[in-house]
Amino acid sequence: MNRVQSLDAFRGFTIAAMIMVNFPGSWEHVYPTLQHSDWNGLTFTDLIAPFFLFIIGVSIQFAYSGKLSPELNKGPVYKKIWIRSFKIFLIGMFLNAMPLFQLTELRWTGTLHRIAIVFGITASLFLVTGWKQQAALTVLLLLGYWIVMMGIPTPGEGRVMLEPGVNIAAWVDSKYLPGKMWQGTWDPEGILSTFPSIATCLTGVLAGKILKLDLPVESKLNRLFSAGAVSASVGYFLGLVFPVNENLWTSSFVLVTSGFAAIVLAGFYFCIDVMGYQKWSKLGVILGMNAIAVYVAGDVLSLLFYQLPISGQTLNQMAVLWLTSAGLAPELASWCYALFFVGVIFGVAYFLYRKKLFIKV
Repeated sequence: MNRVQSLDAFRGFTIAAMIMVNFPGSWEHVYPTLQHSDWNGLTFTDLIAPFFLFIIGVSIQFAYSGKLSPELNKGPVYKKIWIRSFKIFLIGMFLNAMPLFQLTELRWTGTLHRIAIVFGITASLFLVTGWKQQAALTVLLLLGYWIVMMGIPTPGEGRVMLEPGVNIAAWVDSKYLPGKMWQGTWDPEGILSTFPSIATCLTGVLAGKILKLDLPVESKLNRLFSAGAVSASVGYFLGLVFPVNENLWTSSFVLVTSGFAAIVLAGFYFCIDVMGYQKWSKLGVILGMNAIAVYVAGDVLSLLFYQLPISGQTLNQMAVLWLTSAGLAPELASWCYALFFVGVIFGVAYFLYRKKLFIKV
């Protein structure tokens, strides 16, 4: 099967969305859906991280399917997987340490850290399991996490709790998670929530399996759309008893977001790879071909565009003030600057693309 351009586009647009929501012009003026949910619930922003893990799962299916032969020595493959995971983790540590590099205040978790761990585990599992085992593992991870979160009382509280900082996941992090936690007493990328995030990646692996089936395009699309609709629906009803919550990465959150991701992937695949509508997807492809480099560029260039003071104000403060003075609502001004910054990062990605520089970690 030739390279699936829709997957590159999906990855690129997801990275663009991640940069857009991570770097508004002003954190005091952000549209609600461009912020994470305060706790339970689902916003546009809450979809981005699970979409990216889902995409990694699809990519694993395409990248490592040729490594499944029983005659192949998988030792070197495992080595490459875990070296790559370690590199991604180190990049995450570097970005967390910027710009002051105060090691005593260093956070050991984050987006890239989770990506590194989830990729390493999921890719390793892929080499030794078939799709039925992967589906079973996904179910076991989601059921097991549900049982732990809803069945084990928080020590010191004597009852099951799902509130911020006082649930069993937060308690485990307080005991065993090294470094500084994002929210002081708890971390959204903590230890227990990593297990259901592996399930998210496995759903991507299963979606990739559908795309690789030797079936007519219509059958593959029907299966992908149907699987997405069923997953999202089951997740919605599960959310009535185990709330949809990104910070806890609940089982219902996995099912809802993976369902949406499957539907979006099917839509991209139909439009780009089947119907050939590729001009509009080029922006996403350019970003998606250098996804990690683009993510790092966003964090590094934010030092200039968000933190370097010029005449007492940073560039984002000056821009938002100018736009609001021109009559734009503060939220719109903040969003416009975020889109401007996405454009800056796209310029970096376009330069790399034109030079045929594809940075692989």
